[in-house]
Amino acid sequence: MARLQLNKSSLARQQTQLKSYERFLPSLDLKRQQLMAERAKAREDVQRLQQEVHDLAQQVGEKLPMLAQQGVDLDGLVQLKDYQLKEVNVVGVKMPDLDRIEVAVRPYSLLAKPHWVDAAANLLHDMIEARLRVKVAEERVRIFDKAVATITQRVNLFEKVLIPRAKANIKKIRIYLSDEQMQAVVRSKISKRKHAQEALT
Repeated sequence: MARLQLNKSSLARQQTQLKSYERFLPSLDLKRQQLMAERAKAREDVQRLQQEVHDLAQQVGEKLPMLAQQGVDLDGLVQLKDYQLKEVNVVGVKMPDLDRIEVAVRPYSLLAKPHWVDAAANLLHDMIEARLRVKVAEERVRIFDKAVATITQRVNLFEKVLIPRAKANIKKIRIYLSDEQMQAVVRSKISKRKHAQEALT
């Protein structure tokens, strides 16, 4: 770090920096509050979506107890074929958002499979979609956590380091300049007194 210069131009520079820090801090803090509010919403989304997955799993158990039957092969009946994410901007942070989901139901013979396989296929389709939504929502929370941590560091840098340092530097320079001015006055008085004494002799 450069050594602090104790002069008027350095004082002006420090005062300008302090003003810009104090002007910038409220907008940073506002952004932090907005990010924290969005993160809270994202966490609620995760809980809601996890509850949907749980509810779907219960529905499978309640509506389709016959899934426990041996001999009915449902492996690979419903599969996630493809999905696409898009990027959305939330309070200046790029977030993933589910744009498209393609879930494929393997063709099966309606005569060879029991009638309840249709209901099972629909529920499994919904379950795959819900689980993918949970994954995306959890990723959003992770990104918000990182963004909040970063902006909190910046707010702390301004609040706890840059602003106090600029104030301390301003105080130090003012004290130094005040002492210099006082010494100049004293030197001037001494010089006048010497000149006055020399004039008398």
